[in-house]
Amino acid sequence: MIAQESSAEPRLRGHHFICLQFFRGQGYGDEFVANLTDVVGRAQSVPALLVEGADDVCAACPSVSSGGKCLDPHSGEAEIRRIDRLALEILGVGAGERLTLAEAREHLAADAIGAGNWRFEACAGCTWEDTCEHEWDELLGDV
Repeated sequence: MIAQESSAEPRLRGHHFICLQFFRGQGYGDEFVANLTDVVGRAQSVPALLVEGADDVCAACPSVSSGGKCLDPHSGEAEIRRIDRLALEILGVGAGERLTLAEAREHLAADAIGAGNWRFEACAGCTWEDTCEHEWDELLGDV
């Protein structure tokens, strides 16, 4: 797991820039939710650094191995990397670049109005699909 100080620059992998748009205080448990709340708070204040692999969100995820690999039985490392690549296409950024959550939201909203790649390519079958579903109307209302 990745240790992270709450004052440090947020570090996010591709799909977390998008998935954090839908965070509303739910998660795998109290430690995970507290970590997400901290990460979102920091990422709303300053641009987050785009990283490849495990990031600040993964630090408290019960499905991440000590080596930083996703062990979630519904997605796993290969699927997580696939949606990370899709997120980078939508966001128009690469590893080592910085992006705010607001900028990520603009890119995601534009994608949803267009081909809707993210919603259909990444959300379908996701463990959190039902949780996020009602947030899509809010997102689309922003554009």
